[in-house]
Amino acid sequence: MKENIIYNRPDNEVMMKSNKDFIVIICKEEDQVQPVMDRMNTDTCYLSDYEEWDEGEDMKWILTFKVTDEYEQLPEKN
Repeated sequence: MKENIIYNRPDNEVMMKSNKDFIVIICKEEDQVQPVMDRMNTDTCYLSDYEEWDEGEDMKWILTFKVTDEYEQLPEKN
């Protein structure tokens, strides 16, 4: 992924944006959240922020993932 690029098309299932060491993904439906988390959580990428935005039919789920390099240590899991 290129830095500071928005990857959006009208027919996308989710919207994506990269920003330095972060990838922001906006889900249109709640049932998209878990599959996105399953794909994005890896040894070098983890969920750093979660936000529910708006309400009702317009509700969106904003997931921010932090991408680490091999020298950074991942946070401890609870």
